[in-house]
Amino acid sequence: MTPTAHNKNADTKKTYRAGTSTHNPPTHSHCARRQSARLLAPVLAVCACLWAGAATARPAVVELFTSQGCSSCPPADALLNTIADREDVIALSYNVTYWDYLGWRDTLGREEHTARQEAYAEYFQDRKYTPQLVIDGETHMPGSRTRASRAAIEDKVRKVQPTADLATETTTDGVRISAPAREIPSSRSHATVWLVQYDRRKQVEITRGENAGENITYANVVREITPLDNWDMSKPLTLDVARDMLLKGAHDGCAIIIQASGDGSSPVYGVGRVIAATRIDMAALN
Repeated sequence: MTPTAHNKNADTKKTYRAGTSTHNPPTHSHCARRQSARLLAPVLAVCACLWAGAATARPAVVELFTSQGCSSCPPADALLNTIADREDVIALSYNVTYWDYLGWRDTLGREEHTARQEAYAEYFQDRKYTPQLVIDGETHMPGSRTRASRAAIEDKVRKVQPTADLATETTTDGVRISAPAREIPSSRSHATVWLVQYDRRKQVEITRGENAGENITYANVVREITPLDNWDMSKPLTLDVARDMLLKGAHDGCAIIIQASGDGSSPVYGVGRVIAATRIDMAALN
């Protein structure tokens, strides 16, 4: 799928999607002393700063490589269901294809998912396997180890730093994505900007293979993953993504994920450490 996106590669005014609520000071009675209000002002200012910092913390990205033909995968699939709707996590399911020969062809499997997992295998210098959980592009582990997996996810969520780097704005034509330039060594100056489109829930009845008789609900099932740009982070980023592209396939979930991809000197698949991520409000496009 060829992206309908345009990189203006020029300075633009950043637009941030702030929350609609505001932090207002408590209402005082008319008999409150003006001096008390002055004493409270610094405290309220600190509270407002803390609120703003929490609001700008990006979600951690959790990717699960799974298969309907793998008997070890259902516990990992269930784990993803428990975190799929959290605001502080972007959880994604990628159904792979290499277990199809075992007697059941994965109805959600895509070769692109297998290719992405193979790229991670090269990046981590390890093998591919299912269920594989990749956390923020930095670490991986068997998703079937649900207690350890949950602990690793919570640890990453706590460590994600608040940031205002990535902004999205709904326009008449679609969505504008923008980010400021970064001061970063040239050897690590490039990042891949991914558009990930997914279906929030898919229920599948499996009648053959290792999971025969199972009825499994998959969460945030990736249907399209498209590289929009190989961003030189020494320059500001502005991308306009067309409404038609975002609505194609009638998927009800969409995210932008930016992953470090080296110096940009050679073609790369674009997996690596997640440096920014956000959801796109699909309801605003309809």
